[in-house]
Amino acid sequence: MVDSKNSLDVLVAGAGYVGLAVAVSLKQARPSLAVAVVDAAPAGVWRKDGRASAIAAAACRMLDQLGVWNEIAPEAQAITEMIVTDSRTSDPVRPVFLTFDGEVAPGEPFAHMVANKDLNGALRRRAEQLGIGIIEGVAVSAFDTNGAGTTVHLADGATLKARLLVAADGVNSKLRDMAGIKTVKWEYGQSGIVCTVAHERPHNGRAEEHFLPAGPFATLPLKPGKDGTNRSSIVWVERSQDAEKLVSGDTLVLEYELEHRFGLKLGEIHIADKPRAWPLGLIIARAFVAPRIALAGDAAHGIHPIAGQGLNLGFKDVAALAEVVVEADRLGQDIGALDVLERYQQWRRFDTVQMGITTDVLNRMFSNDFGPLRTLRDVGLGLVERMPRLKGFFIRQASGLSGDTPKLLKGEPL
Repeated sequence: MVDSKNSLDVLVAGAGYVGLAVAVSLKQARPSLAVAVVDAAPAGVWRKDGRASAIAAAACRMLDQLGVWNEIAPEAQAITEMIVTDSRTSDPVRPVFLTFDGEVAPGEPFAHMVANKDLNGALRRRAEQLGIGIIEGVAVSAFDTNGAGTTVHLADGATLKARLLVAADGVNSKLRDMAGIKTVKWEYGQSGIVCTVAHERPHNGRAEEHFLPAGPFATLPLKPGKDGTNRSSIVWVERSQDAEKLVSGDTLVLEYELEHRFGLKLGEIHIADKPRAWPLGLIIARAFVAPRIALAGDAAHGIHPIAGQGLNLGFKDVAALAEVVVEADRLGQDIGALDVLERYQQWRRFDTVQMGITTDVLNRMFSNDFGPLRTLRDVGLGLVERMPRLKGFFIRQASGLSGDTPKLLKGEPL
């Protein structure tokens, strides 16, 4: 717990993976910085998160630098192969148009599947080791910014002062709104259904993405359960009205529809947890910074899950923001000054907009059943399959190792 009289260097709002990673990366690189985290979610609610996330190779390198990957790795499932198909649910055969092997370097998979609670727990324990205070169950109700810093008012009446406020409070960020930062936003009329399924035969680390007319259907390999049960994570995009009916209706109907898409290649399947659906859209902040505040993760951007890059974009924000702030602090600069924060914005905004446009175009191209377009995209996938250098480029993109990569994502210390 942080004493309300304390003045901080950095206050992070949001104790998800992005917020915790920002706090840990700053405190680890600059132990002299006073860093704290405040989170509106009730204490311990993160332990109830049954979902899993795809962590790209670059993010794994960063987590290793932050001292948490060794704890996470035994429970992580490497993705050893990725295949892509384009078909209708009624098609008796789904031809494979594109395959990727799962390594960016010998012995380094391009991604791992990690249980959200394992990732969050490891980051929390690392934060505690570094002496980072975490205030849980209390929201930021307001903040006032002046030339020297910002005064943050919490819902319980406490007040904290900080030189820099990091908003990592999710796609519906309250702090973004308080800062007066506008967004570009539209809805897709689709919802993503997420659940875990158990199946008879092992997946052997293979991930699959089926482009179906209503949206992509992805099966992502998970580590076997404690009892040895073979498991996979499902990310299933449907039209919103259909998705709501599926998750709120009879489980037998949902399992039938799931099996219709999943197939029987891994034997009999059944749903292992409660499926949930959330609406999909594109949202990008018009600015990533304002005086004394920086947006990170979903507070800055929310994209379609078709490329599985949402969380990894957030980790890129973490690595870039940490590098900018640490460098500024070493040079004796004001870490919350707008000219410092604008370096972070310049680094991250183009990449984010580019990824947002890419996922938007992919979703519009593949989430339909228009015959000529289907032929065109299948030819395109086939061409990529036959061009090793182009496939290598896409693997580098998926692994998070393309472009102007921050130090932490390259596995280098700050």
